Amino acid sequence: MVTVKTHRAASAPSTSVGRSERSEDRWAVPVLRARKGGPAERLADRFGRLHPAIVFALVMLGGLAAIAVVSIGLGFLVTRVLEHAWGIGAADEHFNVWLAAHRTSSRTEASLIGSIVAGGVVLPIIVGSIALVCSALRKWRIAAFAVFALAVESGTYRATTLVVHSHRPRVVRLENLPVNASYPSGHTAAAIAVYGGIVLLLTSRFTNRIFQASAWTFALAMATFVATARMYRGMHHPLDVAGGVVVGIAAVIVLVFACRTAGAATSRETMHGRASKGRG
Repeated sequence: MVTVKTHRAASAPSTSVGRSERSEDRWAVPVLRARKGGPAERLADRFGRLHPAIVFALVMLGGLAAIAVVSIGLGFLVTRVLEHAWGIGAADEHFNVWLAAHRTSSRTEASLIGSIVAGGVVLPIIVGSIALVCSALRKWRIAAFAVFALAVESGTYRATTLVVHSHRPRVVRLENLPVNASYPSGHTAAAIAVYGGIVLLLTSRFTNRIFQASAWTFALAMATFVATARMYRGMHHPLDVAGGVVVGIAAVIVLVFACRTAGAATSRETMHGRASKGRG
């Protein structure tokens, strides 16, 4: 009898740990986890004992600056080279003229929806809701990813339009926005950063192939819908949309790397704390 009781007592902690690990795994997002010996972990080592939140902010701001420089460079390439070479500018403009010539009331209403779902009201609500839920669950990296993917995209768009002055399509425009802020398409970039970013997290956590295919189909369809809507409404050329795609994808990449680096810094801090307790 003594042996049986001892066995049960010893097995109880193991069961508790197993439940804890399963509970933790439920919220694991592998794509935000630094690879052992990878660039994120190496960069975290270079930051020394800086707090993970500071590490995240530094990497995120550095990434924002890098994307802005690339976006501005591409903007100058488009406006000063491509638009004046090989008939690219004329073809770019002709596509918007064709879309404007085929406007109907139902298509115009659909284009309005396409603009709203990637606009300055819907997306902040989406990322804000995700951040609130994840903060309540203490999933800080997921919350930061959602909020700052949109922030990095928005910051890059603002920086680019301040420097690159590109005229919007010369058709009847369905919105009253500055006419010299055509490049890049901020709505397209935001749709990719938010919807694509969310799908990236979900498909990293849930590996069912049918779910992954459906999720990525949704993300691609949403980005295409938004991009087409912005061109239909006379707000952007195809080249502007291409610039938005670059900015949106880059914003997601920067936030993934920032979250991985912050996670590696957290692991380093935890290991250092345990080592200090062991010595004590």
